[in-house]
Amino acid sequence: MFDFTKFFSTRATSQDQPIPGTSQVPNSAGGHAWPLDEWARLDRFLVLGSEGGTYYIGERQLTIENAANVQRCIASDGLRTLARIVAISDSGRAPKNDPAIFSLAMAAKLGDETTRRAAYAALPKVCRTGTHLMHFAEYAQGFGGWGRGMRKAVGAWFNTKPAADLAFQLAKYQARDGWSNRDLLRLAHPRAASPSHDRLFSWAVSGQLPAGADSDPACQLIVAMTRLKTMTDATAVAALIREQRIPRECVPTEWLTKPAIWEALLEAMPMTALIRNLATMTRVGLLAPGSAATDRVVAQLRDTQRLRKARLHPIAILAALVTYQSGRGVKGSGTWMPVARIVDALDAAFYASFGMIEPSGSRTLLALDVSGSMGCGYVAGAAGLTPRIASAAMALVTAATEPAYTFLAFDTSTTVLSISPRQRLDDVVKTIEALPMAGTDCSLPMIWAKQHGIDVDTFCVYTDNETWAGNVHPAQALRAYRDARGIPAKLVVVGMTSNGFSIADPNDAGMLDVVGFDTSTPPVIADFARATGSDPILTSLERRRGPATAAGESTPLRHLGSKLSWC
Repeated sequence: MFDFTKFFSTRATSQDQPIPGTSQVPNSAGGHAWPLDEWARLDRFLVLGSEGGTYYIGERQLTIENAANVQRCIASDGLRTLARIVAISDSGRAPKNDPAIFSLAMAAKLGDETTRRAAYAALPKVCRTGTHLMHFAEYAQGFGGWGRGMRKAVGAWFNTKPAADLAFQLAKYQARDGWSNRDLLRLAHPRAASPSHDRLFSWAVSGQLPAGADSDPACQLIVAMTRLKTMTDATAVAALIREQRIPRECVPTEWLTKPAIWEALLEAMPMTALIRNLATMTRVGLLAPGSAATDRVVAQLRDTQRLRKARLHPIAILAALVTYQSGRGVKGSGTWMPVARIVDALDAAFYASFGMIEPSGSRTLLALDVSGSMGCGYVAGAAGLTPRIASAAMALVTAATEPAYTFLAFDTSTTVLSISPRQRLDDVVKTIEALPMAGTDCSLPMIWAKQHGIDVDTFCVYTDNETWAGNVHPAQALRAYRDARGIPAKLVVVGMTSNGFSIADPNDAGMLDVVGFDTSTPPVIADFARATGSDPILTSLERRRGPATAAGESTPLRHLGSKLSWC
C-alpha cells in the first residue's frame, strides 16, 4: 500500500506545509501558522511595538507591516481603533506609549471626519505629558500639516490643564524630537485660558519671566528654575529643590554629580524617574548599603499601592533590574556597584506590578521558546531585553500564582528547567541566557508531555510563533495529546513579538492568543485555565469581568470564530 497520508494528512502535517483545509499562511521562517486578524495584530502592536524588529523581520519592515495594519483598522472602523488605542494607553497595559501615540496620529490624519474629531478629542488621554505631545506632533507631521483640528487640539491640551500642572509640564519637558513647547505654542497659537496660562505661554515662547510671574503661585516652579541657574551653594540648591519640588530635568547638569542634590530630588521623585535613576544615585554614592536613602528607595519599591498608582509597567521594572544588577549601562561607560537590597526590591516590585491574580489550580506547563529567533530584537525597544528573557520573566508570574507548574525550554529539543519564582529574577534570566539556541518547533511541549505521560491541563507557550522545524503542527500535537491522555487540555499562546502569526487554531475553543507583557495577560491566562462549562472560556471571563461588549467599551473580549481572543 502506498501511504498517501505520509504527504497529506489533517492529523500530522509537516510545519513547512499548511494543514489541509485550514487558513494557514507561510510565516516569516518558512513554516506555516494562522494569520492574526487585523484587530489582534493591532493590539500586539500597541503593546509590543516594532522597535528593534525580530530575527526574521527587520525594524523597518515590521514597522511598515504594523502601520499598514493600523491604517486598515482605521479604514474599517475608526472609532473601534481609537477605543483600543485609548484603552491600552490609558490603562498602562503597554510598556511604551509610542505605538499608541503613533496610531493616534494616523487616526487624526488618515481617518474620516468622525474619526479625526474623535482622535483629537482623545489627545489628552493618550498624550499625558509634554514628551507625549511632542511625539504626537512629530508623528502627525509625517501624515499632514497643521490644520484647524490639529491647532485646536494642541491648544486645548495646554489650556485645559490647571496652571500649576501646566507649569510642571512646560518646565520638565521643554524639548523632544526636534520640537519644543515654543514650536507647539507658535503653531497652535491658543488664547490663554487664564492670566497664569498667559504668563506660562509667554515664558515658554520667550524664555524670559514675564511681569507678575514672581507673585503668581502657578509660576513658582519656573521662578525657582531661573534662580537655580545663578546659585553657587549646594546646600541652598538642595533646599530650593525640596521647597519647590523641582524635578531632575530642571536642575543644571553641574549639580547632578552631588549626593546632596540627589537626596533632595529623591524626596519628591516619581516612581518612573526613581527606577531610571537608580544607577546614577548609586554611582554618586547616595545609594549604598545601610544608607538612609537606600532605606527610602527600598520602601518605595515595596509599596504596592505606590507602584499601582504610578502605573509602573512590569517591563520597565524588569529592564531596570537587568541593567542595575549588571553594574554597567547598556549605553556609555558608566559603572556602579549594585546594592543587593535594591536588587531584591526590584525583583519584588516586578511581581507586585501585575496585581493580585486568582490561581486557576490547573496543572500548567510553562513552555519557553528559546530558539535563535527569540534571542534577537528587544521587547518594546527595551535594550537588552530579548523575547527570550522577557518570556521567562512573564512565565514566572504565572508560576508564582499556580501551585502545580513545570518549566520546559524548547527549540528543536526540550530541556526541563529547574527554576522557581522563589528564585531571584536575575538568577532565572542568567539560566535562560545560558541555554543553547537552535531552530523552532512549537509542537514539542505537547509531544514531550505525551511521551513522558505528564498530565497537563494548560499549555502556556511563550513564543514568536515562527515555528518551522517540526513534523507535526502544534495544534495537531495538542489534539493528539488530548486523545492520548483523555484530558481536554488547553493551549495559551503568549505572543512575544508584534508579527502577524499564531500557532493557535482560531476554530478551536481550547486555544487562546494573548499578548506578551500586557499587564492583563497573567489573570486572563488564569481565567482561561479555570473556565469550565459549555462555553467555558466566556463563562469564566464573563463571571469575573462582565460580558463581551461592543467595540470601544472597556471589557476587551471578543470572539474569533469559536475561539475567544484576548490581546
